[in-house]
Amino acid sequence: MRALTVIPGKPGSAAVVEVEEPRRGSGELLVDGLAMGVCGTDNEILAGEYGEPPPGRERLVLGHESLGRVREADPDSGFAAGDLVVGVVRRPDPEPCPACARGEFDMCRNGRYRERGIKELDGYGSERWTVEADYAVKLDPELERVGVLMEPTTIVAKAWDHIERIGRRSYFEPNRLLVTGAGPIGLLAALLGVQRGFEVTVLDRVTAGPKPELVERLGATYATGTIAELAKPDVVIEATGVGQLVFDSLEHTAPAGIVCLTGVSSTGRPLEVDAGAINRELVLENDVVFGSVNANLEHYRLAADALARADRSWLEAMITRRVPLDRYEEALDRGDDDVKVVLELNV
Repeated sequence: MRALTVIPGKPGSAAVVEVEEPRRGSGELLVDGLAMGVCGTDNEILAGEYGEPPPGRERLVLGHESLGRVREADPDSGFAAGDLVVGVVRRPDPEPCPACARGEFDMCRNGRYRERGIKELDGYGSERWTVEADYAVKLDPELERVGVLMEPTTIVAKAWDHIERIGRRSYFEPNRLLVTGAGPIGLLAALLGVQRGFEVTVLDRVTAGPKPELVERLGATYATGTIAELAKPDVVIEATGVGQLVFDSLEHTAPAGIVCLTGVSSTGRPLEVDAGAINRELVLENDVVFGSVNANLEHYRLAADALARADRSWLEAMITRRVPLDRYEEALDRGDDDVKVVLELNV
């Protein structure tokens, strides 16, 4: 069968190659791959910036944003042939740290976790794959066209989970949400904000293409100015990693504001900031800033519920291109109007 693979650490090594058919073990599902989402993490692995193949192997099968249909399952697994499923990305470390032992492998303390398609485990970018039933999540059958958005939705489901937990430290009745960045993470963060009844503003640079319309269709406001020009938000979800936006977010929240950082910043770009002013803001207004990455099984379930409640046509509009596996290079070449690009694995 075909799979999209790469030699981690070697730029230009991506290739669709023939690999062995997977063998389903006890407690596993055999799945026909339907789609694989492409994101910045995949591009960074392809650029040789990071990634680790399975032990004893040179190549890594890419794909952490998955969608498939069950072909075979154990009778007592809770799954059956035909079920639409997504595979969880992260696995706890072999000798679980306290967080991993509690099922919170997204909060691993020692860094020995493994990740499908990223670190030491093959991903889901193949025509067929296996996954442990305990690390698979069933989706509403009506989500077949958009279920590949599940993994990025888990990222913001976790962000919202932690925002709400932090908010409960005291009186908490937020109204205004600011999302910086109108990529897939930002748009999905805005979707979950709208579902929670927030007054949502999404800040981005582009003035044309699908992003402004997608935001407006949510009933949210699209802005292209600066954070300082906007009404002070109660909650900020920063989804760009742009240094200036990160620090502007910290400086311009309402009292007791919560800032969640989901974007990963590039290094080596010095930025002048007034650290004293930011410190005063955080301390005197009881503000909170925290980082969030990855997701655990509970966040996958929350994400599945959020997608099931969302407008299907809006979710479909987020997927701006669908590319056959053999033409994977087209999917990696991001266009100006792209939001989410998806590889179709059995076309």
